[in-house]
Amino acid sequence: MIGFILRRIVSMFVVLFALSVLVFLIFFATPGVDPARKMAGRNATPETLAAIRASFGLDRPLPVQYLRMMNRIVITRDVESYSNRGVRVIPEIMAAAPVTFALVAGAAIIWIVASIAIGLLAAALRGTLWDPLLMAIALIGLSIPVFWLGEVANLVTQQRWHDTPLFSWVPPLGYTPIGEDPVLWFKHLVVPWIVLSVLFVGFYARVLRSDLIESENEDFVRTARAKGLSERRVLVVHQLRASMITFVSLFGLDFAALVAGGALLVEVVFGLPGVGRLTYLSLSGLDLPVIMATVLYGAFFIVIASTVIDILYAFLDPRIRTA
Repeated sequence: MIGFILRRIVSMFVVLFALSVLVFLIFFATPGVDPARKMAGRNATPETLAAIRASFGLDRPLPVQYLRMMNRIVITRDVESYSNRGVRVIPEIMAAAPVTFALVAGAAIIWIVASIAIGLLAAALRGTLWDPLLMAIALIGLSIPVFWLGEVANLVTQQRWHDTPLFSWVPPLGYTPIGEDPVLWFKHLVVPWIVLSVLFVGFYARVLRSDLIESENEDFVRTARAKGLSERRVLVVHQLRASMITFVSLFGLDFAALVAGGALLVEVVFGLPGVGRLTYLSLSGLDLPVIMATVLYGAFFIVIASTVIDILYAFLDPRIRTA
């Protein structure tokens, strides 16, 4: 088991290194991408472009540029934005990360509870009218674009019905740190939580229902029924526990992807200063150090989550340890 864990950790660092090289080449070695010209603005003289390239090390060979950039991102963490001179990239990401984490964590709680409830109900009511109705509702949630749903939520809560008792408590778009005002922090995030969770509720509910139905003919389920256990206990205690393996693996990767910046559309729509919105603004201004740092930040979370899931699988299924 220790050997398996060590192999996964080594492969994790190899993947992170390969991703860092690939991201660097995409942003700094793509034909037509000239950061110096972007920073210099229009009608820049050759002397100005040369001075900017020398100042940021853009006139050095690519391997040297890569090593310098990685050193400033990972070790010294003093890499500066190209668009906003004097603004350090890593502190910006560290300030944005708690916002994204709060958004994703709250949405995750909602979609886990709701999807398990819907999946269990659909499996328990299989063969009745409620089963296809619940799955149809889940499919609708799965099909709604998150940015459209966010805009509709803003239209309802910020304009049309904002003066009604139902939504008068909703504050203007933005974010308040939990340390300043926990109540206002919650009010700012509750609508984004619901919007972000809708997509995942439908998907996870369908996956869980399928796994629950598939587990009905397993030996441990027949044994539990032979012992005289009630159908509710068999479903909730035995079938649900066995069906959560796929659920947990999907959740780990989806959670990591959202924390990595996958919640970009929700952050932009609701004006939340998270990592996704920071990436969006950086892309708009072609701020390569910020883009590269946020992409590496995202890759870190996704690769770490993948490694943790592999290790958890090894504990659950010894056959994986030889892979």
